[in-house]
Order: sequence, then structure tokens, then C-alpha cells
Amino acid sequence: MWFSKHDSKQANDDLRNHRSIMKKLLCLLISFCCFHSFVFSATTAKPNILYILADDLGYGDLGCYNKDSKIPTPHLDLLAREGTRFTDAHSPDSVCTPTRYALLTGRYAWRTRLQRNVLGPWDKPLIAPDRLTVGKLLQQHGYATACIGKWHLGQNYATTDGKPVIGGVNNALGNVDFTQPMTDGPVTRGFDHYFGTLVPNYPPYCFIENDRTLGIPSQRAERPRFNIPGPMVPDWQLVDVLPGITRHAVKWIEDTAKTKQPFFLYFSLTSPHYPVVPAPEFIGKSGAGAYGDFVHQTDWSIGQVLDALQRSGAAENTLVIFTSDNGAEVTGEVNPGVYDRVQQFGHRSSGDLRGAKRDAWEGGHRVPFIARWPGKIQAGAVSDETLCHVDFMATVAALLDAKLPDNAAEDSVNVLPVLLGQKASTHAREAIILHSAQGKFAIRRGDWVLIDAPNGDDNNTHGEPAWLKSERGYTAHDQPGELFHLREDLAQKHNRYAEQPQLIAELKALLKKYQTEGRSTPGAVQANDVPIQPFVPRAAPANAKPEANR
Repeated sequence: MWFSKHDSKQANDDLRNHRSIMKKLLCLLISFCCFHSFVFSATTAKPNILYILADDLGYGDLGCYNKDSKIPTPHLDLLAREGTRFTDAHSPDSVCTPTRYALLTGRYAWRTRLQRNVLGPWDKPLIAPDRLTVGKLLQQHGYATACIGKWHLGQNYATTDGKPVIGGVNNALGNVDFTQPMTDGPVTRGFDHYFGTLVPNYPPYCFIENDRTLGIPSQRAERPRFNIPGPMVPDWQLVDVLPGITRHAVKWIEDTAKTKQPFFLYFSLTSPHYPVVPAPEFIGKSGAGAYGDFVHQTDWSIGQVLDALQRSGAAENTLVIFTSDNGAEVTGEVNPGVYDRVQQFGHRSSGDLRGAKRDAWEGGHRVPFIARWPGKIQAGAVSDETLCHVDFMATVAALLDAKLPDNAAEDSVNVLPVLLGQKASTHAREAIILHSAQGKFAIRRGDWVLIDAPNGDDNNTHGEPAWLKSERGYTAHDQPGELFHLREDLAQKHNRYAEQPQLIAELKALLKKYQTEGRSTPGAVQANDVPIQPFVPRAAPANAKPEANR
């Protein structure tokens, strides 16, 4: 058969198109097979999971994130070399309790009664008894589970008179019956074992194991040594908390590894949060004062736990994740705080980011995030893919090849492909909702972030000092919100709110959709626990201090 030149060209084009399609299909098949080989391996070998959450650690505190850091962090720097370091990871909130809720449930905490700040001393549990947590999911798949360290998600106490718990400065010994077990705490929310201090600067001042205090808190903790008065066990020393939980984590890993049962350890550090109490052997070892020394000790603590993994033979089959619950603290109970440390020591805990703990700006919630899994996660890599702590639940479900019900992990996206080095297009999340201490909402989609409030500041007079505004070129504006393009403007200097009305409308509509539908991922519409309260600005007194250091 004879072909014209046109026919011949068409045939060649068809052949090239066919080859291109086949190449794409082959790449897709290889990617699919690689991903599922990880899942299959994880399902049969069941990797251990060690999730380490630091408390109030800034983006610029670690050497591997800030070459000019004044704090030695050799163990975390090594972890970054052995795994992948993520530069665009976020806590879902810029304070403690809501971040921990989202991490363990895969659901934003602003869907609950807690829409501002954190739980206080003696508060009721925030996680509902029937809500699926990461720990419960892993228990269902044969894992031994433990939470060691800080809890800060509430629990119930028996009282000596049957009345609600009495707290406060004038009732520091209260009416809690410490001879009785606590209820609705960690061991009822997915953990076989708990050891730690519920919050290091909250009463009761003691270690708690499972559902009981170790000793009876019979003495009164007083100011100024303790910022919140309350019952404590005799001779309680704040400096002993971090070494105590570290020793317990090491022993739990070594003991559990001998059983050959897969395990999940949520090592929830109490540091470098207030009280800043480095042990004597760490004092003076950094170039950033007591805070820097405490971060250095935190790095040591993590090194101890990682060494225990190695000694026990569990390291090769353990997914290790390290991150922080929010940004670094301002001056208050921590003194000097994030801004004053720049002037006193030349150390920038927020790096080049704008803001700090509590804020809706990046410094409030963009945090260090390192993942290691030998042979699975690339060593020495750096990724700019966007992650959020709320994604942990769906990622664990993917590891287990488990299907989550519609009424669980409503805001969680599987980022296992990203941890394994694939591009975000293979897991595609639409947007992340970020939240500040005072209830400001921000929505991040692609490189754009919209702060749906006049500004991202939640620290008032303890926030950005004049010298920093001058250094960075920050100026005031009269817009009702703030819009930043983070790839071009990570320091958030240039508010683009007035330039992008269509984009603003889209992002506000998407935020509203997520708020009203009870979820931000595909699935059946769910109910929020209570109506969501919009942010309402309120004036702060000129001498206002940051809300309790929690």
C-alpha cells in the first residue's frame, strides 16, 4: 500500500504519541508498584513508629535548619542527614493543645469546644471517648502503643467531696483525690501505656504512670518557682522532668523491642517549653543562654531515644518523625524570648520567618520536620512539599492499608508518598487551614496564604519589636486581611490583599466550605462539635502579657 507524505507524517506522529503514552503508563505503573510494595511491606513487617514532638521549638533553632544557629544540635542534624528534612511543614495551630488534638485525631481542633488558646489545669478531656485516634487505629492492627511525656488533652479526676475540681491560687491543694485513678486520659485514648507530666507547668506536679500519680501530691507548689500554684509531691524538681521521661522512653523501647510486637511511641517532649530548666551538665553549652542550653539538652534526649532504637535492633524497621508543636515563645515566663534572643545572643529561633508562637504568621506554625525510615525514605534529602501534622492519621492508615471511616480523620491527607520522595501531585491536597491562639483563621493553597484577620499578630505588646519591623521593612496597612505569596515573600513583607480580589473570594469561600462541611477532605459531610466562632478583634491592655505559657 502506498502512503502520501501526509499519511507518513501522521503515522510517525501516531507512533510517537503511542510511545509517549506507553512511557507515561510505564512510569505510572512503576510508581504504583513501588508505593504498594512499601504498603505491602509495611503491612506484613509492620514498621515501628516513633513520633517525637518537641514543645515550642522554633524553625531556626536547629543547625540543620539554620546555619547561624547558636545551639549545638548534633543528634537532630544527624537525623536530617539520615533522612529527609522538610522545609514547608506546619503545625495546624500555633499553640499546644489544638496541635496535639489534630495530630492524634486527624481533625482540626477548632471543630471542638476549644476554639481559642489551650486547655487549662484540671480541664475535661478534649478527645471524645468514641473518636478514633492514631493510637486506637494502631492498637486495632496489633501495635503496642505508648505516650511518654506531655499530654495536655485533658482528663477527669475523682474528688474528695464529689464536687468539681477546685483550683486557683487560693485553693492550691484543691479537692482532688489522688488515691483514685484518673479517667479519660491517655490510656483511654489509644495508648496502652502512659508516663509523664500532663503539662510540666500545671498541677499536679508529679509524674503520672498510666492513670495514677507516682506518689501523693500533698504539698503546695508556690510562686515564683511555679507559675501556677497547685499540689505537688514532696521534693518535686522541675529540672528532673526531661531526664525522667527520657529514661522511661529508652526503657520502654528496649523492653518492647524484645517482644517483637510492632510498636508506636509518641514521645511528647516537655521542652524547650517553659519552665526552661537545663540540667547542670548542659548549662553554658550553647551560645543562646538558658533556652539554648535547654534545646541542646532536648537534642541529647532525642539522641538517647534514637540510640535505644539502634541498640534494640529496631532502628531499621522504624519510621521516625521529629517535629514541633508550634513556633518559639516570646518574652514572658521564658526570658529572654524569641525576639530578645536575637539582640542578646544573635540567635534567631524563628529563622527568617515572621512571627512566633500564637501568631498566624509563618513563625507561629512553620516548624522543623524530619523523617527517617532506612531504605524507604531518602537519606540526606531536602523537600519543599507542604505537610501538616493533621496528616499523620491518614498517613498511618495508608501504611496499614486501612480504610478510615467517614467520621474519622476528617482533615487528614495521606502524605506517605511525599515522605517516600514522590511529588505532591500523587497525593494532592487542596488546602491547609492554619489557626492562631486567638482564633484567627489562615488558609494555605499552593504558594498563597490568606490570613482572614487584619493581621497575623497574636502576641500584642510582646510581639514584633520596632527594631525588627525596621530591619525587615514591615509596615502597617489598612486592609481587612493579609495575603502573601510565600515562594516570593517568605518573610511576609508584602501584603497583596488589595491586588487579588478574585483569589481572596475563592480562598474565603473554600475556608467557609471547610468550616461548614465538618471536613476538608473528600467524604460525607460531618458535624462540628459546636458552632465555629468567627475571630473578633479585641483590644489588649498596654501592659498585657502573653496568655499563660502553655
